[in-house]
Parts: sequence; structure tokens; C-alpha cells
Amino acid sequence: MRIAISSFKFSVFVTSTLLLSACGEGAQKAEAPPPRPPAVTVVSIAPQDIRPSVTFSGRVEAMDKVDLRARVDGFLEQRLFKQGADVKEGELLYVIEKAPYQAAVEQAQASLQKAEAALKLTELELDRQTELLKRAAGTQARVDDATAKFGQAQGDVLAQKAALEQAKLQLGYTEIRAPLAGRIGRSSISVGNYVGPSSNVLATIVRQDPIYVSFPVSQREILILRRKYAGQENEAIIRLQLADGSRYEKPGKIDFADVTVNPGTDSVQVRASFANPDRLLVDGQLVTVIAEADKPEPVLMVPQQAMQFDQAGTYVLVVDKENKVQIRRIETGEMRGAQTVVLKGLESGERVITEGIQRVRPGITVDATEAKPVGA
Repeated sequence: MRIAISSFKFSVFVTSTLLLSACGEGAQKAEAPPPRPPAVTVVSIAPQDIRPSVTFSGRVEAMDKVDLRARVDGFLEQRLFKQGADVKEGELLYVIEKAPYQAAVEQAQASLQKAEAALKLTELELDRQTELLKRAAGTQARVDDATAKFGQAQGDVLAQKAALEQAKLQLGYTEIRAPLAGRIGRSSISVGNYVGPSSNVLATIVRQDPIYVSFPVSQREILILRRKYAGQENEAIIRLQLADGSRYEKPGKIDFADVTVNPGTDSVQVRASFANPDRLLVDGQLVTVIAEADKPEPVLMVPQQAMQFDQAGTYVLVVDKENKVQIRRIETGEMRGAQTVVLKGLESGERVITEGIQRVRPGITVDATEAKPVGA
């Protein structure tokens, strides 16, 4: 009985071994197909004509700015302008009480008439004494005395004329007019207040069209531009980016560069002028200044989505002619929309991976699909 059971177990073991061997041989015969290369999307790098640009932080400055002040003492009687409105040159803005200064003018006129009458009398006396001296009926002493009084009377007339002019000038100061055309700000003093030369500024007028934008340029950037454009006529076109990200539609031109360097920032202050007919630019406003070359230059650009970063810097993955992935270390410049200027590291015609980067590594073969380049 035991012999029969052992024989049965041995038969089962042999049968199982044969079945496993047969399965192994079948698996070796049906080998698994090799994996397909990962699919990626590439973009061919080609030169594009762009205008090189540099960005600065700038501040808007009024071309002319005048603070209005009272030049005589008195109560403010009238304010004849709308705050925040445009005013014309010579337009009447404020009136200070005139009565005291008008009275001073009339008094000066009366004093002048009195001095002129005295001058006429001394002139007649001088003529009489001179005639008497000729007839030997007078003396030289009387002639000299008359001459001195005549000269004194002439001096009094000149003094009274000056006093009259001064009184008229003071009367004229009671009217405060716009010294230039521009936009006037808020009136800091209300009608009815007592004002004078020691009072605060009444209001400020700024000329807003055209208007300036001032911005600092570092010595490093100036040296780079001078070396790059040495001997070339390449004038920069200045554009502005406003606080909401939009661009100011009217371009500007540089009209002044300071002759000294700020020792604290090692920069030179540069100024550009802009037309401002709509008063969109306001004195003191912060803007982004974009200086563009007037002539386009061919440059290589790479989509920003293709750029990768590590401790060594910026790099991209490219696909060579054999569809193998290679790494390229690049040096980048300014950003233009969805692309970045490449200064070094890439050549025209190379294919850069833009999609599927996470599935590849340098050295492997990929299935590359060409995509249309993204516009700058």
C-alpha cells in the first residue's frame, strides 16, 4: 500500500516538472516587443528679427512746474479757476483786495504832482535870479541857492515817480495770473483768508504736454551699449509701460543725459520727452521705461516652456539628427512674450523639446514631432 502511494506522488511531481518546463519554453519563444520611444514635441530654432530692448524704472516729470504765491499782503477776494483744469498763460487766477493798494497809487500820484509843482517854482526862481545877476541887480549867492533848490526839486520828482511805479507794481500784484499754460492743481487757501509772501503755496501749475520721463542708467549698461553700437547710428526709441501693464501708445526720444555719475548708484540720469495730449502721464507717476533699438536685429529665441533650471544654470533639451536627446547649456537675454532671447548655447536649426520633457533624459532616443514656432 505504501509503495503505491509513493509511486503516485512521484508521478505527480514528474508531470508538474514537465508542465513547467513546457511553459518556460513557450515564454522564451514568445518574447515581449521592445518599448516604443517616448513621444516629444520639438520646435526648430530659427533667427527672428527683433528690436533689442532694455528696461528701466522711471518717473514722470513735468516739463515746467510753477508754485503760485502771494507777493503782497491782503485778504483773498476771488478764485477764478476750476481746480484741476487747464489754464492759459496770462489767465487771471486769484484776486487779492485792491482798495489799500489803489489808495497808495492815488497818494503817490498826488505826491508826484506836488513835487512837479515845486520843481516848476524852483525853476522860475532860478531863471529870475540868473537874470538879476546879469543886470548886476542880484548876487551869485542867490543864484547858487536857487540852483540847489532846483536840483533838490528835480530829485523829489524822480523819487515820487519811483514811488508811483512801486505803488502801481504793488497794485498789480493783487492779481495773480498764470505764468504759463498748463494744468492747475488744488487751491490750498480758500477765499476770505489773509495771504502774503510768507503764506503757503496757493496752487501749482504744471505743463503736461509735452512731458518728461527721467530714469537712471547704470554705467555697466552704458558701456555695453557703447561697445555694441560703436560707430553706428542707432538711436534708441523710448516706450513706456504703465501701471496696469499696458503700453503708452506714443513713443519718446532721449533729449538729455546728465554729465555726472551718481556715486551712490553708479548711474547716470537720463531724460526722455513724450507727447501727452490726453494728459495720461501725470507728474510724479512711476512707469517702466523700455529702450528699444531703432533697427531690428536677428536673434535666436527659445520658448520659455522649454527652459529648465538646475544648480549649474539654465539649459534646454535638444533632439539631434539621430533623434537622441542632448542637453544644451544656454545663456539667456530679455524675454519677449512667450519666448526668451538666447545669447549663447544654441545654433540655428536645432530642435528643442517643448513638450514631454519629463519623460526623457539625455542620451535616449525619442519620437519627435515638429511643432510650429511660437511667435514672439
